Amino acid sequence: MAQGTGSINSDYKDWEWSADAGERARLLQSPSVETVPKSGESQGNGLGATSALGAVFIVVNAALGAGLLNFPAAFSMAGGVAAGIALQMCMLIFIIGGLVILAYCSQASNERTYQEVVWAVCGKVPGVLCEVAIAVYTFGTCIAFLIIIGDQEDKIIAALVTEPEEAGSSRWYTDRKFTISITAFLLILPLSIPKEIGFQKYASSISVIGTWYVTAVIIIKYIWPDKELMPVEIPTSPSTWTAIFNAMPTICFGFQCHVSSVPVFNSMKQPEVKTWGVVVTAAMVIALFVYTGTGVCGFLTFGAGVEQDVLLSYPSNDIPVALARAFIILCVLTSYPILHFCGRAVLEGLWLRYTGVTVEEDVVRERRRRLLQTISWFLLTLLLALFIPDIGKVISVIGGLAACFIFVFPGLCLIQAKLSEIQETRAISWWAQVSYGVFMVTLGAFIFGQTTANAIFVDLTA
Repeated sequence: MAQGTGSINSDYKDWEWSADAGERARLLQSPSVETVPKSGESQGNGLGATSALGAVFIVVNAALGAGLLNFPAAFSMAGGVAAGIALQMCMLIFIIGGLVILAYCSQASNERTYQEVVWAVCGKVPGVLCEVAIAVYTFGTCIAFLIIIGDQEDKIIAALVTEPEEAGSSRWYTDRKFTISITAFLLILPLSIPKEIGFQKYASSISVIGTWYVTAVIIIKYIWPDKELMPVEIPTSPSTWTAIFNAMPTICFGFQCHVSSVPVFNSMKQPEVKTWGVVVTAAMVIALFVYTGTGVCGFLTFGAGVEQDVLLSYPSNDIPVALARAFIILCVLTSYPILHFCGRAVLEGLWLRYTGVTVEEDVVRERRRRLLQTISWFLLTLLLALFIPDIGKVISVIGGLAACFIFVFPGLCLIQAKLSEIQETRAISWWAQVSYGVFMVTLGAFIFGQTTANAIFVDLTA
């Protein structure tokens, strides 16, 4: 599998990336992963601490998140249960394939994070595009998190106020913009300023508990529905042949764990590609059951009338659902600083590379720059969240970017890695792998272009 390692693209060094800058910008490392320093000796010698079973759960944790709230609406857009499941199954083949490709390229290039693999294998331009895409993706996800907070707080407040829900409330402290802002300023901003995120392992546990509880509530509510929960209409086929593509951003957003997968692979006791293939297959099957259970049961409960955030479709006074809302809020509150930390690390890494300044030379300015970056990031995401109340619009955009991480960059890495191999004759398997890489890039570019164009068109005509 490591054939042609010495021929991997060397443009990664063109900008004189220093060891200090690389250490400062160790981007998007999984919260539960402890990796050993990168070196020729450690690579592949089993010095990691994560077992195969542990890696399965870390990958599942990286895949599952607040994106599951949008899956019932995705099933509705796809045209029903059969179409939604079929679309997931087809995409899952390429999702797993992308994870295996990243492990292979990580091993061949001896790099330990997603963007470093893209830099080393594909060169400078794809590397910069990858880092920019990560920054935009994490920025958009932070906006989605704030919208989710507002959605859930609206329902919780509606259950607490004494006035009827349909009558609304004129009280200033129940206004959505106020509740999002006060929550963000008091809880999210203080957690986002520190240089390191020390609570990542606890945030991961909260996220897992929250997503599994939400899925359980949605399934139970479908099996034993309340009398007022009656589906409006249950589509059995897509309205048009292109409608099924509208569900792709949600699926990509839900299953996107590729950026954190490379550090997980390198943290394993035996980082072998075959073992990793078993790990990611098991993890994606678990995630598939969670997302399918949520999507199918939520869709069948409300039909075509399901909200983009499925929890908004349930009554405000439903206690189990209210607890699910509280879990989701807690999950999002702890996840926002982690995503912001990753995006900020990308920006910091780009800055250090362009300026060529080491960490030791720029300690004072780093603190000032980190504060400016954090406040600017926070205020921009908050402002956009206040004026974009529909989470579906955000997911339609960042879901297209997720397709780039799942399809485009892994496909490019596979193509470049195979082209870098020095062989006298190229076997059928070599051509098959290159063709697979070309197909992945084409498919990812199509999903990104189609979903982005559709999101822009919908926003302009809304």
